[in-house]
Amino acid sequence: MKAYSKLNRIWADKVLYLMLLPCLAYFVIFHVWPIIGMKLAFYEYRILGDNVYVGLKYFRELFSTPIFSNVLANTLIISAMKMFLIFPIPILFALMLNEFANGKFRKAVQVVSYLPHFLSWVVIAGIWFEFLSPSTGAVNDLIKALGFPPQDFLTDKGSIRWVLIASEAWRSIGWDSIIFLAAIMGVSPSLYEAAYVDGASRWHIVTRVVLPHLYIPMVTIFILNVGFIMNAGLDQVLNFTNDSVNSQIDIIDTYVYRVGLINGQYSFATAANLFKSLIGVVLVLSTHFISKKLTSKGAW
Repeated sequence: MKAYSKLNRIWADKVLYLMLLPCLAYFVIFHVWPIIGMKLAFYEYRILGDNVYVGLKYFRELFSTPIFSNVLANTLIISAMKMFLIFPIPILFALMLNEFANGKFRKAVQVVSYLPHFLSWVVIAGIWFEFLSPSTGAVNDLIKALGFPPQDFLTDKGSIRWVLIASEAWRSIGWDSIIFLAAIMGVSPSLYEAAYVDGASRWHIVTRVVLPHLYIPMVTIFILNVGFIMNAGLDQVLNFTNDSVNSQIDIIDTYVYRVGLINGQYSFATAANLFKSLIGVVLVLSTHFISKKLTSKGAW
């Protein structure tokens, strides 16, 4: 009877499930089905004939490769910088939007801040190349106006990681703030009224009324971000890299792309990607259970 009741509910909402179908198909085809191919990490790939089982051979080669330690360090450094430096910005941006009394101005700011999210990294990189150009870029025009020599940030090893952080923040600040802004909009007006009656200042309303409602989405998103710490941004790095700075921003994803697709070492590249994926799963589970233990809140 329970199964029959569920089928009835599914049939009643068949239009919604049909709308969900393309999204489910995307995740099955591009995220679930490729998991089966991960077994290639334990086989020697052959174009003709059956693949030969080699056990942990490619993992041993991976960890003994001198460049891998640098690639792993770059991945962790860039991901950690993005997670800890960018994570608070959408929260602060959502709080700022909530303080705007003019609704039309707030909507205009939201629309403008969302637009970079829909641009490809090719377009974004082109914008930042112009913005940071040593000869015509706005940043260097300002630097020269202050009496300092122009800087080529895109070929400077000390600056390139900060360029990645700044461009990622510019692209994601508006879009990532949506979930926090939605949580703020869900705060009951009666709580604001009670706070005003008690004589609370605007600062106390933000810290004592609004921020507690952001606690759960903050914890959830932080846990998910920890799980993606091994994903430092393949598209972004590919568009910003060059021979001068490659040693500073060469990450696991670009290493897998170079070794697997360009050099044709499919089994070795699969082993590297599987290692990255396993670390991500372990980090998500560990952070979730630690959070549940300390705060009773987790990702699920």
